[in-house]
Amino acid sequence: MPNSESYRALALQVTCHAVNQASDGHEARSLMLNSINRLAQQIAASIAFIGFDCRLIVLPEYFLTGFPMGDTLGGWAEKACIEMAGAEYEALGKIAQKHKIFLAGNAYEVDPNFPGLYFQTCFILDPSGSIILRYRRLNSLFAPTPHDVWDKYLDCYGLEGVFPVAKTEIGNLAALASEEILYPEVARCLAMRGAEIFVHSTSEVYNKNLTPKDAAKITRAVENLAYIVSANTAGIANIAIPIASADGGSKIIDYRGIVIAETGAGESMAAFAEIDLAALRRDRRRPGLNNLLSRQRFELYAESYRMSHFYPANTMLNKEVDRKHFLQTQQATIERLAQLGII
Repeated sequence: MPNSESYRALALQVTCHAVNQASDGHEARSLMLNSINRLAQQIAASIAFIGFDCRLIVLPEYFLTGFPMGDTLGGWAEKACIEMAGAEYEALGKIAQKHKIFLAGNAYEVDPNFPGLYFQTCFILDPSGSIILRYRRLNSLFAPTPHDVWDKYLDCYGLEGVFPVAKTEIGNLAALASEEILYPEVARCLAMRGAEIFVHSTSEVYNKNLTPKDAAKITRAVENLAYIVSANTAGIANIAIPIASADGGSKIIDYRGIVIAETGAGESMAAFAEIDLAALRRDRRRPGLNNLLSRQRFELYAESYRMSHFYPANTMLNKEVDRKHFLQTQQATIERLAQLGII
C-alpha cells in the first residue's frame, strides 16, 4: 500500500488552449476534450518520470477554456461552461482512476440551481474518479460568485458547501482559486475546517521578482501551517493577449513557508515535491511561538466583521445583469466607503 503520510505532489504547468474563437458550444467541447487527451498523455509521462508515489496533481486555472473576453454571461455559459456531471468531468475522472491519483483543477461550470449564471469552480477528483470537492470562487471582479446569490446559495449548499474541505487518505484538501490567494479570510475559513493542503489553480503573470501573489502564497502557508500546491498556466493560446502573458512559476510551498519546488516558463512537470503530512501534523501539535494556527483568537475579530459591510451580497439574486454590473457595483462600493470615511 502507498504511504499516505509521505508522497509526492505535482503542480503541472500546461498551456491553456482557449475556446473563445469556437463558433458554438459543440466546437468548444470538442476543443476541451482535445485538451483532456493532451493532459492524459502529459500526466502519464509525468508520473512515469516523478514516480508512482505521485498521488496529487494540480492543474492550472480554467485550463480547458481560458477566460471570457467579450462574451456575455449567457453566451459564455452556453459555450464554455461544463455541467456538474458532464463528459469533461467523466474524462478527467478516468485519468484519476487510471493513475490512482487525486486530480485537482478549475473550470467554469453551470449549476441547475442557478439558471443563466455560471461559477468558476475548483474541483478535486479522487482515485475512483469521483468528485470529492467542489469549491466555487467567492471573490471575482467579472464573474458571478456564490456571494452574488448568497441567500439562495446557502439554502442549496450550506456554509460547509461554501468552504468545503475533503478529508482524504493523503490529507485534508481544500482549494483556492487564482487571486483568492490574496484574500486571507478564504484560506482561514478553510483552515478552520481542518485544511492541511491548499490546491491553488491559477493563471497569473510570472516574475522573477517577488509578486504580491507569490508573497501571499508564502503567507497563507505560514499563517495556516499548510502546504500550497500552486499550478500556473504555461501561457494561454488562441486568444488576443500575447500567449506568454500568464506563464511560469508553478510551485509548492511547505507549511514553514519554504518554496520546495518551482519551475520557470513553458510547459513543465518540474514543480513536484514531497508532501510530508506527518511532519506537518507534528508541527501543528507542537506548542510554541511558530504555531500560529493554535494561537488564533477569532473572537477578537468576529464583531468587526459582523458590523462591516463592503461589497454587497445578493446583487444577482433576483435580476439579470450584464458585465457592466460588476464594475458598477464596485464603483458604488468605493463611493460608499469613501463617504463613510473608511477609504
